[in-house]
Amino acid sequence: MELFVEDMDVSVAFYRDLLGFQVERRAEDYASLRRGLVVLGLGPVAKLPEQAQGHGFTRQRLQGAKGAGVEIVLELDNLKMLQQLYAHCRRRGPISEPLQLQPWGLYDFRLTDPDGYYLRITHGNAARTA
Repeated sequence: MELFVEDMDVSVAFYRDLLGFQVERRAEDYASLRRGLVVLGLGPVAKLPEQAQGHGFTRQRLQGAKGAGVEIVLELDNLKMLQQLYAHCRRRGPISEPLQLQPWGLYDFRLTDPDGYYLRITHGNAARTA
């Protein structure tokens, strides 16, 4: 998954320092981060064309809410890891929705990254349980 962001330094710091991703590769116009099996690419909105035909990303298309209608789900191995990350996140920044048990049997919490991408952090095999 690749997210287009306004400030590479701010976004890399968010995913690295708050959510525990490791920076695998960093250049001026791209960063690759990993946490477990999740690989996240970050690219600057500024490198996108202003306008274009077709369905690709452009600066014009990303002027509105980034990720509107999308929930990015990040899954941790177990509930203890989730509780630890939640405590870490609560100490360092705003949480959109607190850690809670959902009707489908998993705990999760939600937060928004610096560009407005909506993240749900959960545990276990969310795909198998949903």
